[in-house]
Amino acid sequence: MKILDLYILKKFLKTYIFAVLIIVTIIMVIDYTEKIDNFISNHATVRVVLVDYYLNFIPYWANYISPLMVFIATVFFTAGLAARTEIIAILSTGVSFLRLMRPYLIGSSIIAIITFFMVAWVIPIANKTRIAFERKYVIGGYYFNGRDVHIKIGPDLYAYMESYDNVGNTGYRFTLEKMAGNKLDTKLISDHIGWDSTRRKWTIYDYRIRKFLENGKEKLSYGAKIDTTLNLTPKDFDSKYQLHETLTLTELNSFIARLETRGADGIEVYLVEKYVRFANPFSIIILTMIGLIVSARKSRGGVGFQIALGFLLAFVYIMFFMMSKGMAESGTMPPMLAVWLPNIIFGGIGVIMYYTVPR
Repeated sequence: MKILDLYILKKFLKTYIFAVLIIVTIIMVIDYTEKIDNFISNHATVRVVLVDYYLNFIPYWANYISPLMVFIATVFFTAGLAARTEIIAILSTGVSFLRLMRPYLIGSSIIAIITFFMVAWVIPIANKTRIAFERKYVIGGYYFNGRDVHIKIGPDLYAYMESYDNVGNTGYRFTLEKMAGNKLDTKLISDHIGWDSTRRKWTIYDYRIRKFLENGKEKLSYGAKIDTTLNLTPKDFDSKYQLHETLTLTELNSFIARLETRGADGIEVYLVEKYVRFANPFSIIILTMIGLIVSARKSRGGVGFQIALGFLLAFVYIMFFMMSKGMAESGTMPPMLAVWLPNIIFGGIGVIMYYTVPR
């Protein structure tokens, strides 16, 4: 790597880190101002607020704003180079614009790789603590109030509960149905079931089992109590608040597979989260290249005009991404297409803009 590459790379990374730190600090101040009443009323200690919440708050928001900040940092830094005629001086020595892009590509790739490992494993682990804090000190206690819950817990096994108490981990009016093709094979009906946290099993109380025979007859059996293992745990009735953000990539894949086997609704949210973790690193690279192209030309309007143009493009990208993400989560667009569409479109825009830059 040449001296020029190191010069640009250092300036680029320093500007990016500085921008992230400034914005995250501002967000922290705003967040603290909004939630200080909750902290006080719920008796959150200073150590808990700082360690459990804000220490895990920083990497979350640093990653969240990373694509925008890398774009703004690129525009701000490169516009400064262009304003001081440094870009023209570099190109006049015979360096091609494509060659000029190398340190930007290296810098954005470094950020992209770090971002991927952060969103795949590090940040979800941090989010477990942060979101648990929010549930306890900001949102308040959670009580499952769903009624008539139907869950597919196996290829041919279906569970039903009229209601569930997540405090005592008890389900009422429980039914378990086993299918054989299109016919009902066995049906278990129970007054209530309870979770045994020690053995990690369900205890079914006051049950009766109806076995449907091929000759049209039924076989009945009764019992006061029976223990069983089901593809069902109290976590299935726990709060789903930001659950997708607390799962590592490995856990997220397993959770999606579990939902698919159950045929459950709401899987789009988790699929979007999975694809976003792969798409975001590429968006950092794409936005960096667009930022360079936008700001490399010396403008009569000065640096302020180019920075304003950069903000406008970043705003359009974010709005487009949020719209497509919302459509995917509502089921009106395939999740993978919705997540990658902004990158595809802005990648195409970047290629078109590249051929408009004076060489």
